[in-house]
Amino acid sequence: MEDQRLAKWYFGGMASCGAACCTHPLDLLKVHLQTQQIKQMGGGQMAVHIVKNQGFFALYNGLSASLLRQLTYSTTRFAIYEVVKQRMSESSGGPLPFYKRVLLAGFAGACGGFVGTPGDMINVRMQNDIKLPADQKRNYKHAIDGVIRVVKEEGIPRLFRGASTATFRAVLMTIGQLSFYDQIKGVLLSTPYFTDNLTCHFTCSLAAGAIATTMTQPVDVIKTRAMNARPGEFRGLWHIITYTAKVGPLGFFKGYIPAFVRLGPHTIITFILFEQLRKNFGILKKPVQ
Repeated sequence: MEDQRLAKWYFGGMASCGAACCTHPLDLLKVHLQTQQIKQMGGGQMAVHIVKNQGFFALYNGLSASLLRQLTYSTTRFAIYEVVKQRMSESSGGPLPFYKRVLLAGFAGACGGFVGTPGDMINVRMQNDIKLPADQKRNYKHAIDGVIRVVKEEGIPRLFRGASTATFRAVLMTIGQLSFYDQIKGVLLSTPYFTDNLTCHFTCSLAAGAIATTMTQPVDVIKTRAMNARPGEFRGLWHIITYTAKVGPLGFFKGYIPAFVRLGPHTIITFILFEQLRKNFGILKKPVQ
């Protein structure tokens, strides 16, 4: 029988950074589509437009901020979820019921969402910078430069602009990804058709990515607008909601297809890397005698 291994607290952050390097262009396209008030072009047209005018590497604009976000946001939520889940499972002598995993994922997501807000805001700004007029570009050199400049030019509180929506989105995202991944994996492994291998990990993560995208897209649109807004542009969260609603209900689902196309592969790569780290470098779990 294969030895069972438990994940270390930082595996989730490492896996998420690896996934971010692969899916960053899709995330950039999603931000561009979400910050359009009037429909102008689709995802493919947007990609061609960016490459033609800015060059191929413009699709990786803001990658340092994306990595900063994963190192804060994903490391925090994975660490809390995995460590607490392991401790609770050990004390109860068995796997946690689904509702407890949902509650735990929600708490972990809230913590990760708040901690990751500064990196998330810099990420959104750097990705959106290339489509602004020259006199409005922020021109952050990298993520740390962006954080320092925001603190100097706008104050520390500005780093956490949109924290409420980012935290709420992170709660839904973490529930959709982590708790549903575990639940789906448990169901599949209980059948004779799946074992703990790459096929199982791919299937579970694809389903979890679809669930997470559907749960978070409206909140993601509001969060992106809040973080990208200039001082005084919106009076508050309700103003952003009503402004977005002017183009109809579908305004809250702008960039849905790029979001799913981006989040699906991101979730798949994250969990495949996470499972490989767990199986090859995890803490050896002694079988119950």
